[in-house]
Amino acid sequence: MLFRDSAAAVTARRLEGSLALHLTEQFVHLHGYRPGMSEVRSWERSIPALTDALLDAGLGQVEVLLEYGLPLTSKRADAVLAGVHPTTHEPSYVVVELKQWSEAHPDEDDPVLCRVDAYTHPVLNPIEQVRGYCDYLVAFNGALAEHPERIFGAAYLHNATAFGVGGLDEVGESERGRLFTADRRGDFLSFLRSRLAPVSGAEAADQLLAGRIQPSKQLMKVAAQEVREREQFVLLDEQRVAYEMVLKAVRKAHEADHKEVLVVTGGPGTGKSVIALSLLGELYRRNIPALHATGSQSFTKTMRKVAGARKREVQDLFKYFNSFMTARRNGLDVLICDEAHRIRETSANRYTPAAQRTSKPQIEELIDAARVPVFLLDQHQVVRPGEMGTVEEIRVAAAAKNLACRVIPLDSQFRCGGSDAYVRWVVRLLGLEGEHTVAWEPDGRMKLGIVDSPGELEEFLRERQSKGYSARMSAGYCWRWSDAKPGEPLPADVVIGDWARPWNLKGERSVMGAPPSALWATDPAGFGQVGCVYTAQGFEYDWSGVIMGPDLVWREDRWIIDRAASKDPVFKGSTPDDDVNRLIRNTYKVLLTRGMVGTVIYSTDAETRAKLRELVQPPMRDAVSVRRRPVTRHG
Repeated sequence: MLFRDSAAAVTARRLEGSLALHLTEQFVHLHGYRPGMSEVRSWERSIPALTDALLDAGLGQVEVLLEYGLPLTSKRADAVLAGVHPTTHEPSYVVVELKQWSEAHPDEDDPVLCRVDAYTHPVLNPIEQVRGYCDYLVAFNGALAEHPERIFGAAYLHNATAFGVGGLDEVGESERGRLFTADRRGDFLSFLRSRLAPVSGAEAADQLLAGRIQPSKQLMKVAAQEVREREQFVLLDEQRVAYEMVLKAVRKAHEADHKEVLVVTGGPGTGKSVIALSLLGELYRRNIPALHATGSQSFTKTMRKVAGARKREVQDLFKYFNSFMTARRNGLDVLICDEAHRIRETSANRYTPAAQRTSKPQIEELIDAARVPVFLLDQHQVVRPGEMGTVEEIRVAAAAKNLACRVIPLDSQFRCGGSDAYVRWVVRLLGLEGEHTVAWEPDGRMKLGIVDSPGELEEFLRERQSKGYSARMSAGYCWRWSDAKPGEPLPADVVIGDWARPWNLKGERSVMGAPPSALWATDPAGFGQVGCVYTAQGFEYDWSGVIMGPDLVWREDRWIIDRAASKDPVFKGSTPDDDVNRLIRNTYKVLLTRGMVGTVIYSTDAETRAKLRELVQPPMRDAVSVRRRPVTRHG
């Protein structure tokens, strides 16, 4: 939240000319970068339209929460109005989505989406947008979970007339989703008066802000209900747009001889797998032929276990990217390729029968397999040589077949406490974007700490776990990985001083209580083993402990990458240095973005720990250190 005060006080700030400046300063503090000019203009133009309406309705004492952050996500509602209901005299809340649009029209195929001249692609209908915000708050804020009747939603298009946005109400209006325009301003005032009394809303705002945040619905915990029964996740904004765009493409495929490729891009925690699971569940319930595929053995096996635990036909929905070498062209309606950054050059491996071996690229196999192939990917999560799932590779493959390729970006953050500032900090820290490391400024969403020993890291995580949180340790691949011997405990390969712990189990069967590798991230018995990037990728847990090994160390003013310190067998002598540099940094990006609540970091290198302390520990400093291109050492 960027600002909170009564409607009258917000108006006074605006009239004295300090409101936009204050919002900008708060935005920079919370997010680590300046808001765009379009966002500042929207504050200058839309907030007065709302506060003037409140004053004209006699609601100057209602509390206004501007740019209210939704729990556990980086999404923000334009305004939440907090007050007292005029009839029940209980707390009452109105979520308001403000739009400067003068014209908008429902998408020709799906009224959940709409077309606006300013955008080249469809956007979510504002009625659905504000309804989604209300539903999400009920799901995640304890103050509303117990009293869902206390929240209402309205989209206020203060520059539009009913004629200019005719048809948007085709999606249907409800208590949590109403639409008002400039020529219906009187109706908007009446709506506000019917939900809010002309008394102070400060206490109601306090209750909302003090509401207990419900834990995030972790993907695996609700997979079974999502696929077999009903939708468990609330998809917001661009997530919902991506979901609807896929369903729209499916409808076109049914109605005509139509085929197109869709690519959904986004960083860790932007909801790619949630979209994938929501789509699979909806298609499954509609009896539309669809499959989910990944290049991750851990992810696929876990999905089969939790989503198809008691139903074989559900287990069969989850495949691998190399499962389609002999698939019939367009035999599926939809193929959902999750974690598509793990697509490889070819599906053939040493176990592939000679009769099935072809030179056909894996991307081409996946595109050919379905009328609507959907790729969900994050290009910064490529961690193995030979992985080639990028937007450009998919575009080229689609163009070679004369197919349209539509790219849908996801920007909002749902992992890491919803902290987009934290994800950007990690990317800058590792030199994946930008030229400088930057100091971490706590944003109230993600917790971050540095420890001085692996024992301290493990003890901290154990304490978090004792309080009901999930927690895991993971590390860069800098220690050998021995095979477990029958009847013996897992070998403690990760040795740091007098501290030693085993890697997660390699095999597919439990050993001495340790879960199979595919279940390390989700089975509580996985605590106490150290996970690697291949078992952590695609999963999330509340607290993440990350051990940075000697393959990535800080020296003076730069990162040094020592390929000889890596024990990852996928790095061959022929793997170029630049690839090793990029893949090691991508590995730590994956490990550092698994936590939902917080991350604790330990480095085996003293100088690196000191640098991390400088960046993370208070007092915060404005100074940044200049990064140079990483140097590779050969051992």
